[in-house]
Amino acid sequence: MMQALLNGLVSGLLIALPAIALSLTYGILNFANFSIGAMITMGAYLAYAVNASLGAPILLAAPIAAAALALIAVGIDRGIYRHIRHADHITLLVASMGVAFVLENIIRFAFGADVRTLDVPVARPLLWNGLRLNHEQLVILIVTLTSMALVAVLLRRTRLGRAMRAIADDPDLAEIRGVERERTVDWTWAISGVLTAFAGMLIALDGIVDPLIGTNYLVSVFAAAVVGGIGNPFGAVVGALIIGVVEETSALAVSTTYRQGISFVVLALVLLLRPQGLFGVARIRR
Repeated sequence: MMQALLNGLVSGLLIALPAIALSLTYGILNFANFSIGAMITMGAYLAYAVNASLGAPILLAAPIAAAALALIAVGIDRGIYRHIRHADHITLLVASMGVAFVLENIIRFAFGADVRTLDVPVARPLLWNGLRLNHEQLVILIVTLTSMALVAVLLRRTRLGRAMRAIADDPDLAEIRGVERERTVDWTWAISGVLTAFAGMLIALDGIVDPLIGTNYLVSVFAAAVVGGIGNPFGAVVGALIIGVVEETSALAVSTTYRQGISFVVLALVLLLRPQGLFGVARIRR
C-alpha cells in the first residue's frame, strides 16, 4: 500500500506539469486547450530527437526540447488562436482539437509509429524501509518540484506573474491599466510549452516514446485541472496529486487498464458535487 501511495505521488507530480499549463492558458485565455496531449507527445519526441538521434545527453536534450516547444506553442497561438481570440468556447475547443490532429500527424510523418526509448543509462533503484524508488522517479521528483517552485515564484514575485494574474482576473481592466496583453499571452504559451515538454520528456523517461504518449494522459490532465479548480495553477497541483494517488491505489483492486476510467469517475463526481473544483470559485449567473 505504501509503495502504491509513493508511486501515486510521483505520478501525480508528473500529471501536475501539464495540468498547470492547462490551467494557465484557461485562466488567461478562457478556453480548454484540448491539444495539451499532443503537446506532451511533441515534447517527448523533441527530447528523443535531440537525445537519441543527435546523441546529446538528456540533461541537454530536455531544455532544448522545452525551448523548441515553447517557440512552437507561441507560433501556434500567433498563427491560429490569436485570430479567433474572441470566439465562443466551442470554436476555440474545435480549433485546439484541429491543432492536436495536425501535431500528431506531423509526429507520425516524421518518426513513424514505432515504439522508441530515450538513450539514458540504466541505474539501480533506491531502497528505503521496503519502499522502492526508481532512478526515473527520482528525476521526476526533482524536475517537477523545481519547475513548480519556479512557476510559483514567477506568478507571485515577478512583474510577468502579476500581469498574468491581472489578465486572468479582468482582461479589460488589465489593458486599461497598461498591461500588454498579447505579450503576456505569448509568455503564457511559452511557459505552457516548457512545462508540457518537460512532462513529455519525463513520461518518456519513465516508459516509452510513441505517438499516443500524450493522449494516454489527456483525461488525467483534464481531471487534475478540473478537480483542483480549472484556471487555478496551485489547485491543479493538488488535483494532480489526488488523481495520481487514486489511479495508483485503484490498481490494487482493478486492472491498470481502467486507470483513465478511474480518473473520469473522479472528474464526474467533482463536477456533480463541486463543479468549480476544490479551489475554484463558483461563478454567479446574472
